[in-house]
Amino acid sequence: MTGHSDRVVVIGAGIAGVSSAIWLQREGCEVVLVDQLDPGEGASFGNAGVLAASSVVPVTTPGLAFKAPGYALNPDSPLFVVWRCLPSFAPWLVRYLLHANDKDTRRIASGLADIVCDSVEQHAAIAAATGAEKWLRHSDYVYAYKSRAEFERDRYVWSLRRAIGLTPEIVEGDAVHEVQPALGPHTQLLAVLRNHGYVRSPGRYVKDLAAHFVDRGGVFRKAQVRRIGLSGDRVRSVDTEDGTIACETAVVAAGVWSGDLLRSIGLKIPVQSERGYHLQFKNPSIEFADPIMVAAGKFVATPMEDSIRCAGVLEFGGLGQPPSAAPLAFIRRKATEVFPNLKWDGEELWSG
Repeated sequence: MTGHSDRVVVIGAGIAGVSSAIWLQREGCEVVLVDQLDPGEGASFGNAGVLAASSVVPVTTPGLAFKAPGYALNPDSPLFVVWRCLPSFAPWLVRYLLHANDKDTRRIASGLADIVCDSVEQHAAIAAATGAEKWLRHSDYVYAYKSRAEFERDRYVWSLRRAIGLTPEIVEGDAVHEVQPALGPHTQLLAVLRNHGYVRSPGRYVKDLAAHFVDRGGVFRKAQVRRIGLSGDRVRSVDTEDGTIACETAVVAAGVWSGDLLRSIGLKIPVQSERGYHLQFKNPSIEFADPIMVAAGKFVATPMEDSIRCAGVLEFGGLGQPPSAAPLAFIRRKATEVFPNLKWDGEELWSG
């Protein structure tokens, strides 16, 4: 940018785009936020809501290339593949799995640490004195394991967390159910990280942040972005289905759709979609105060405003595929194993 009088167009009204718009606005920029959906939809609606300062370990840990086929074929694994779509993303998948080595894992973990380790502080700062602040909660982050042996199988990922100062407090045996009474006998060890947090309604949180942005003079335009316009090597416009927005700078925060937009200005980024799921249990019979990562299912159970949301698992199948039944059935099965006294009045199902 050449100065605070520049107009910036932020493409994408999820948490990344809305946050970018607010910080730019606070720096004195004129900001236009554009998305084909209302703010706080998509992944920013459907996630587990955890302010996960500990989420520094990539999926591509050493050995994944050899283990992945077994995971994908195992119905008790949290990894799902839409096999008929495999040829379309196989070249990307090969490149992805080439990073499943110690050197790349440590490099990626170090980069993620710079981004996420201050998540709680960053969300507190952006939401302070806005309508979104009410959705934030400080909490611990609890990793639930079936046994000490299962925890020890995760020693590599815990070594990466310890390297950035995240050392868990271990709770075992009968003490597990004193600390977390909602958990059943399937859980025999907890690894507890302090100083985390969560959002009690991720979608409404982002919508309230976007309302704050508009109240302070920001502009939101609901339109599909077609391309980014260049003049020479400078951004000059963002072209939408409803017309062209002149600008000096563009922020691309459109998630998996960012790849196509960036190709319009000659940047080729190897982006592939990963579908996530959540199953929300309405009016649950149990309560707990902290998000719980269920290690056996690789999903997080988070207390929301009137429900428990279980979100996670991985499905590779490319954009445009309908949601699958198996991941939601997997989450439901694992959730009722981990929380044997859980009863509920209704369910909200989501994928995206």
